[in-house]
Amino acid sequence: MRKLAILIFFFTFMIQAKAAYVLIPMDESQSNHLKAYGITYWMLTQDVPADWLLNYRGGSFMVKYLQSIENECIIRNISYEVISDAQANSILSEIASPASNMDVMKLEKAPKIAVYSPKSKQPWDDAVTLVLTYAEIPYDVIFDDEIMYNELPKYDWLHLHHEDFTGQYGKFYRSYQHFPWYQQQQKEYEESAKKHGFSKVSHLKLAVVRKIHAYVASGGFLFAMCSATDTYDIALAAEGLDIVESMYDGDPADPNAQRKLDFSNTLAFEDFTISRDPYEYEYSNIDMQPRERPVKQATDFFSLFEFSAKWDPIPTMLTQNHEHIIKGFMGQTTAFRKKLIKSDVVIMGESRDIGEARYIHGVLGKGFWTFYGGHDPEDYQHYVSEQPTDLNLHPNSAGYRLILNNILFPAAKKKKQKT
Repeated sequence: MRKLAILIFFFTFMIQAKAAYVLIPMDESQSNHLKAYGITYWMLTQDVPADWLLNYRGGSFMVKYLQSIENECIIRNISYEVISDAQANSILSEIASPASNMDVMKLEKAPKIAVYSPKSKQPWDDAVTLVLTYAEIPYDVIFDDEIMYNELPKYDWLHLHHEDFTGQYGKFYRSYQHFPWYQQQQKEYEESAKKHGFSKVSHLKLAVVRKIHAYVASGGFLFAMCSATDTYDIALAAEGLDIVESMYDGDPADPNAQRKLDFSNTLAFEDFTISRDPYEYEYSNIDMQPRERPVKQATDFFSLFEFSAKWDPIPTMLTQNHEHIIKGFMGQTTAFRKKLIKSDVVIMGESRDIGEARYIHGVLGKGFWTFYGGHDPEDYQHYVSEQPTDLNLHPNSAGYRLILNNILFPAAKKKKQKT
């Protein structure tokens, strides 16, 4: 029995000695893509760096073997492979080959994440907070107070929740002006504007937009979806102008505001036309109108571009996926009209046949921003007060993966490889 125990111990020791790395594949073999991002984030919080293998099996992750990591993969039901040092070196050699469109990004520090969202209950959910919670990635909710009190620099990454930065309360007036949630939101926003010394909500929102702009320019990472994308740029272009009608701010809009817009201030869009109708559920022609999109749910898809991993690592990181044709989904801002996108903006996902972009990226000073059209990647047409998506039913969502690529982006540093 003693000899048998010694043999078992020796055999176990040899296995662990050979088990030099944990590979978390992100191709079709992964049982839960979304939680795989979460465990990678968790590793970083434990001061365990990981390698992001761009374009290798869907953008897999590789880390030095630790029993705690293997245990955590099992607990979270994440597919993983225990591989030897020789196997890991073979993978890195394959990636380093000039003939391969692959690269290695070292993830070193867990980014501190903030979500810009009202603290009061909203009658809609938010895809980013849903997936962060599901993936077990921690975040703080901040809003106008925190930004106006200059707390934003404490964070590495900021998401803009479904928001209207023009001060028109989402242009919900026509349909929801008598609903308690709408009236409460208007009251809270007006009180907040007054507290910070502004006579109008639109003036407070512009101040918030300018502080976010400075945050990105100094090295921050900005991610926005749905109406937070186009209203952000509209607010920048309309600085110093009144584009808000009386039911929103008590006085009429400037009838000549359109010709006074300054597109040099914006991040992503130019030459757009703002919606002058206060009852229209649109802000501008940046968003492709439903009547202009000759597609139905069954045929609504967009394609991800393939970038050079070694020469264009940033868009390569942001497009990592096990699928390259992504299901479309709608929102108040569904898609971006391509002809209105600035020439220096990188289009990462588009529906080429109908001239719309769905996923775009750019640089501002030392920082970066990403805009993603639509509201919820697994709810084609989300309605106010509809129940939130249950991500337990969508653990391999390719649309949600694009959000989580952005979460890990600030942690990345290109790794020098041996040749």
